[in-house]
Amino acid sequence: MTHHNNLTPPRGTVWFVGDTHFGHAGAIAHTDRPFRDVAEMDRLLIEAWNSLVRPGDTVVHLGDFEWGHTPARAAEIFAALQGHKHLCVGNHDRPRVTSLPWQSVQERLTVHAEGRRIVCDHYPMRAWPGSFRGALHVHGHTHGSLPGTSQSCDVGVDVWGYAPARVSEVIARMGATPEQPEERRRARERHEDDDAE
Repeated sequence: MTHHNNLTPPRGTVWFVGDTHFGHAGAIAHTDRPFRDVAEMDRLLIEAWNSLVRPGDTVVHLGDFEWGHTPARAAEIFAALQGHKHLCVGNHDRPRVTSLPWQSVQERLTVHAEGRRIVCDHYPMRAWPGSFRGALHVHGHTHGSLPGTSQSCDVGVDVWGYAPARVSEVIARMGATPEQPEERRRARERHEDDDAE
């Protein structure tokens, strides 16, 4: 596992997803998920994923992939999910998850897509590499309890209808969110830096 990688997907659509918690009964109770049990949650999350993601697409998972299954069952679920999958490690991702055949495993990943630089990390950040130059940030971990901003967004399944989120939709959601005072200050400083050059 590396600390930080860069990714420019070669083709296909880019998707973000996080906090799937396959196998985790506690996730159903603690986040009020609309599933009867783990078996139903796992099945419906896999169906939702594969109804959107094509085999050639790129999927960045923002952590907490699985919790509670055997390594063999975790591998079965992983194999059932379409796309070229990259992992930003979450606090619930043990070796049975990080050892799956991901395209890459890291704490932080910077994705270049749709003409934007997007910093991906399991944890939400108030500032991230490039935030003062317009870079965006996607995260998981908070299960929708932290409101998004015009520069950052929770891409966990609890926020996106229990399915992956297309990069263009994530960017559009951030663009439709009013700037926070902190973001206005960053934008002002960015323009002042540009004027000074």
